[in-house]
Amino acid sequence: MAVQVLFAAKPARWVEYEAPLRRALKEAGIEATIACDLPAQTVEYIVYAPNSDVQDFSVFPKLKAVLNLWAGVETVAPNPTLNVPLARMVDHGLTQGMKEWVSGHVLRHHLGIDAHIINPDHLWQAIAPPLAQDRAVTILGLGELGAVCAQTLATFGFQVSGWSRSQKSIKGVTCYSRKDGLKAALSGAEIVVLLLPDTPATENALDAESLSWLAKGAAIINPGRGPLIDDEALLDALDSGQIGHATLDVFRVEPLPQDHPFWAHPNVTVTPHIASETRTWTASQCVAENIRRGEAGAPLLHLVDRSAGY
Repeated sequence: MAVQVLFAAKPARWVEYEAPLRRALKEAGIEATIACDLPAQTVEYIVYAPNSDVQDFSVFPKLKAVLNLWAGVETVAPNPTLNVPLARMVDHGLTQGMKEWVSGHVLRHHLGIDAHIINPDHLWQAIAPPLAQDRAVTILGLGELGAVCAQTLATFGFQVSGWSRSQKSIKGVTCYSRKDGLKAALSGAEIVVLLLPDTPATENALDAESLSWLAKGAAIINPGRGPLIDDEALLDALDSGQIGHATLDVFRVEPLPQDHPFWAHPNVTVTPHIASETRTWTASQCVAENIRRGEAGAPLLHLVDRSAGY
């Protein structure tokens, strides 16, 4: 009998995902019925986007697992009706996209590229940047994405430090953990990249106090989650010169409201949540592999620790 898979996301996503998911399931050797409108009593797996209309999982009596299409699970993990395994999306396309975006913006700030691109007075400023070996870069969050970005930046020769809630060991990266390690990781950092999950413990990880620990004129790069930064504290730090520039891809409210001060601030770059997008084919392969594992009785990949929220 075919495995019953419900696709629960916005209708436009089904148009994008239908063919790749069917192909991936077939290549994984899984006979499956996958659709957006299966009877609730038959559903065994849900391929899920958190902005789906599906919010009550108790109506699916045969449900075996929920397979998230997003890396972020902060709006799904706390759902009290979800009593089956929840897997977050970790796929090659998402990881590669984040690695490229983070590397590009770190190098942009390291090399001072903006000064040459935005130069209306045609100033001849022949000031060479330091070498990467003389630049301190800190990554907050050393999960799948953070670890890959940290390793990539270390290959350029940057002095890379990282902080995570649990202790990690990454070649070429000085790793810190626990709350007391946050100050050590941030002290003197010239470029900070935020890739922490959004949990109550990580909200406002960068606030007035922690921003003061950075090197004066430091750059902030946030492709992680909007609530990781105290917006007002960041604006104050930008106005005082403590922070030289902030490149922000995620926000507390998205799309970013037109009247938000970030839009008009000369030392803020706003990008529209494009740092890394899930690619349909690689994501479909990840989903199919987890369904294959579920049907074979093997452990699912990338399971969420519901107590930690990620």
